[in-house]
Amino acid sequence: MRSKAEHTETIHRERKAAVVVNTKSRRGRRHYAEVLRLLKERDFRLTGVHPVTDPSRLRDILTRALDSGPDLLVVGGGDGTLSSSVRHVAGRDVALGVLPLGTTNNFARSLGLPLDLPGAIGVFTEGKVADIDLGICGDRPFANLASFGVSVEVAGTVKPWLKRMLGRAAYPLTAMTILPRHRPFRAYITVDGKRHELLTHQLNIANGRFHGGWQIARDVSIDNRKLVAYQLGSGKRLRLLGETLVRATTGRWTSLAGGPFVTGQEMLLETDPPMAADIDGEVRLRTPLVLRTVPNGVRVMVPQSFEDT
Repeated sequence: MRSKAEHTETIHRERKAAVVVNTKSRRGRRHYAEVLRLLKERDFRLTGVHPVTDPSRLRDILTRALDSGPDLLVVGGGDGTLSSSVRHVAGRDVALGVLPLGTTNNFARSLGLPLDLPGAIGVFTEGKVADIDLGICGDRPFANLASFGVSVEVAGTVKPWLKRMLGRAAYPLTAMTILPRHRPFRAYITVDGKRHELLTHQLNIANGRFHGGWQIARDVSIDNRKLVAYQLGSGKRLRLLGETLVRATTGRWTSLAGGPFVTGQEMLLETDPPMAADIDGEVRLRTPLVLRTVPNGVRVMVPQSFEDT
């Protein structure tokens, strides 16, 4: 593979890119033409343009886009679309260019990207190639988050019209309707031989810095070779409700050193009862699960100010 500096120089000079945009989503459909216009205005040579009208075909479309040999794979969509894209570029000599066209845009926020299209596309010509950590849950790569508990039900229940109307606030509001009938569970997290036990309604294990559009902690990084596990609330519904409301209205979190966090490069998660895992929006696996990071597993375009370790 090229060095990151060589890869950056090639993208800036050659501007050879393939484009994949989830036009099934409202924002993707609305901004699709603008994406192409902005890329052409910056003299990108497009090796392929792929609107995604059927999300079930996304993986095939990503494979076809990469077969055209781009230096940069530009992907527009939400965190689910981008997580699938991360899996495709992992370990390959191609960089992922992120267009934040989702509701919460957690992955884009973790990379420190502008959330407007002109700003995000400007990163492709003025930014740099960095390699960030790739999360693995069981056998599933992920970019942002694996979550367990009430959020799994929220993901399957939140109404599209509510997301369009309220954006990221739709998730905590939906959680409030589900919480009264949700039962707490016990989670056991083993890291470096130490077993942590907790009773909760919600457990998150993050690779990225953001969840629900809010920062997890001020010193979390998507490039520090660590996963961060944390619970929202305890086994008491009112405490979860209170913490969800505080987070939704303020987004405030302490540092990893002072907060309710468990960190490590590899974790064994066991739950009682067994729980489904929501892995960047896909509910596929159940506990027990091993989660780990692959350091520097994915190349992405980021602003020059991004701290690449």
